[in-house]
Amino acid sequence: MTRRARAGLGHEARIFLLALLGGLPAVTTLVLLLWLEPHSAKVRWTFSSLTVSAWLGLAFLLRERVLRALNVISALLAALREEDFSLRGHVVGRGDDALGTVMIEVNALADLLREERLGAIEASALLRKVIEEIDVAVFAFDEAGRLVLTNAAGARLLGRPADVFLGLSAADLGLDACLEGDAPRTLNATFPGGTGPWELRRSRFRQRGRPHLLVVLADLRRALREEERQAWQRLVRVLGHEINNSLAPIRSLAANLKDGLARAPRPPELDDDLARGLAVIARRAEGLGRFLTAYARLAKLPPPRLGPVDLGAVLARVAALEERLPVLVEGEGGPAPTLEADLDQLEQLLINLVRNAADATLEAGGARVTLRWTRAPGGLDVLVDDEGPGPPDSSNLFVPFFTTKAAGSGIGLVLCRQIAEAHGGRLSLGARPGGPGCRARLHLPR
Repeated sequence: MTRRARAGLGHEARIFLLALLGGLPAVTTLVLLLWLEPHSAKVRWTFSSLTVSAWLGLAFLLRERVLRALNVISALLAALREEDFSLRGHVVGRGDDALGTVMIEVNALADLLREERLGAIEASALLRKVIEEIDVAVFAFDEAGRLVLTNAAGARLLGRPADVFLGLSAADLGLDACLEGDAPRTLNATFPGGTGPWELRRSRFRQRGRPHLLVVLADLRRALREEERQAWQRLVRVLGHEINNSLAPIRSLAANLKDGLARAPRPPELDDDLARGLAVIARRAEGLGRFLTAYARLAKLPPPRLGPVDLGAVLARVAALEERLPVLVEGEGGPAPTLEADLDQLEQLLINLVRNAADATLEAGGARVTLRWTRAPGGLDVLVDDEGPGPPDSSNLFVPFFTTKAAGSGIGLVLCRQIAEAHGGRLSLGARPGGPGCRARLHLPR
């Protein structure tokens, strides 16, 4: 039989042919011996028929035996494919033969798939529960831009039940702007369920091999209102304190001077009292004017104009400006890097930090201020170490107009932090490692 002919036969036919070929030599030998012996024709034909019938019957029995086992295994695998894990294969004896081993493995596979299926169902149920409970609108779109999943918050945002708009496109739902542009970002948009701003986040995932897009919209109004309320409370508290400090002596002096003018006869020292009182009122009014000027300066900080800045040169210039005590400039090694920053704003930030460090060092009788830079993950750090009493234990250090200095305006650190954040960095204050004093850490991105 040629290879092409064998390839055309099915597995059942090949098993049957192998069974026939296995018994063919014995049957042929028996029939030849039967016909070579001196027997009658009836005996020859009878025994030949019985021999051939037994041969064919055993071949069919072997075929059915093999196919029955294969059919059982096929049924078990089909049940697994249909996610029916209740069927099990019967293992005869100890299962140490080939068929028993196959049945044991199929049963073990069914148990494993059943456990994984239960775990997947439980995880999916937990995920759906979490998505439903979170107060964030979640939308999933397929590759054609049609909505395939949302949660209760998303339904409230769109103002309709979820089953109404599933399958609609993002444009039909008014969410097409969420599929474009940068993410994450703040989105100002109006939906049937509310008006922004919203925090937009977007990511991609695959389901059943198909690409999908996940869009998350978080309502920022409540958080912004709370932050705004706290900011107003801090601002009103500080403004009220500062204005009352100026108005209280003015009111007191004005009342005293009014009483003096109402006396008859006028006291001889009234002119001197008037001059001193008006001078104090003028100074307090001038101080209040400086305070309002500082407030205007804080509120009108322009956005940075970025350009290449040689950090080493900036640090050297800032150190040279402080003449009251030495400012030591140190680096991590090698030339200082070049940054993309606003030169004027960066210099003003560092000048304020060095001046504060020098004031603290002189107050505590320290010797010097150290200004150094070091590389950090994602950028570099500029460290300003003083030898003062250390940072005050206060959460108001970055509150506008809060100051611990007798003649301070309370805007220096606030301006510094605004400049740092405008450059994509951050500013923090803490205790200086290894000794008394304070460390100001300015992190700037590369």
